[in-house]
Amino acid sequence: MSNAPGLYLPSSEEELAEVAADCAQHQRRIRIWGSGSKSRWGSPGTAADLALGTGKLNQVLDYARSDLTITVGAGMKLADLQAFLAPARQFLPLDPLYPDQATLGGVMATADAGSWRHRYGGVRDLVLGFSFARWDGQVAKAGSKVVKNVAGYDLMKLFTGAYGTLGVITQLTLRLYPQPPRSLTLLVWGGAKALETLIPQVLASGLSPAALDLLAPATLTDLWGGEGLGLLARFQSVPESVAAQGELLRAWSRTLSLSCQVWEDEAEQALWSRLNNGFSAPLDAQGALCKAGVAVNGAVRYLENFGHWGQIHLGSGLGRLRLATTSPPELLQLRRSAEASGGFLTLLDGAEDLKTRVEPWGYTGNAAALMGRLKRQFDPLGIFNPGRLGSLNP
Repeated sequence: MSNAPGLYLPSSEEELAEVAADCAQHQRRIRIWGSGSKSRWGSPGTAADLALGTGKLNQVLDYARSDLTITVGAGMKLADLQAFLAPARQFLPLDPLYPDQATLGGVMATADAGSWRHRYGGVRDLVLGFSFARWDGQVAKAGSKVVKNVAGYDLMKLFTGAYGTLGVITQLTLRLYPQPPRSLTLLVWGGAKALETLIPQVLASGLSPAALDLLAPATLTDLWGGEGLGLLARFQSVPESVAAQGELLRAWSRTLSLSCQVWEDEAEQALWSRLNNGFSAPLDAQGALCKAGVAVNGAVRYLENFGHWGQIHLGSGLGRLRLATTSPPELLQLRRSAEASGGFLTLLDGAEDLKTRVEPWGYTGNAAALMGRLKRQFDPLGIFNPGRLGSLNP
């Protein structure tokens, strides 16, 4: 989106809602701002009159340790939440890009989940309830502070991935998990044909990895130096289970003549940090960051000849692509290849000139009219993040 003049940081949920109402009254457009880590994602949007930040809404509001739930302000950073939970040996299993800067409201707004989605699901599976400021200054609440809840509409799923176009997320109630007693990561690599045999074997087996990712050749080479495609499998459970699952995957890899390296403790944490940092690194002028979705059984073919950083989560077929340099024809070919298997490719970040030549969302479904009606229902004056979803949500 275009830069907005100034940044206003309300000190409370009520103050933020009052500002939203005042903007609606005077037809002032709002750019919602968490930490700014994903402010360039999606369509460039149209100019805003005010940047409305959630940075001061960063407190823990309620923590039910025994129930494994917590309610926090939307401006709290994910890294700060994990540090708060660490003494109780609990954590929120989300691993988005820019984890040190990303706010929880921004993570929900962009639906940015990473490798842990294989075991724990995406953002929508971990948000139990939330509050948001409406265009008319009212604060609405949805969901519950308990894990089991059947009352009301599931607005959490509607706001997850809406990029702040429906209202300003102010609070979130999140589902937590105990930290696993042991963690182990195996990096398996080699030829495409062998991995096309191994991956279905793992997915159909009794193995229960917390993360299972396919890595493009360039990603594998930069991370470890191996050649071919890579498979990252992370096991997190009681020590006996982790050891048994790791040994079984090693045995299957040997049978298929695949190479294998085991990572534990600080080395394992460093490996996953390097992977995340590789996708989070600043883009060059001709670079691009994309979100892709492909059929799981076509993931190997999609990444086999991909010459940049690429990662696909094999439980969902969702993934990330980071191109050091690219062109509109290359991006459109990647999009066509994803769509051929029923998937998609979204251009998240890149030069504005690139986004004028390649429509960022590339949506080909039939729900655009419905999304437009939802936008008008929740934001009839169009003040929240105008143009962020492009033609999908003007």
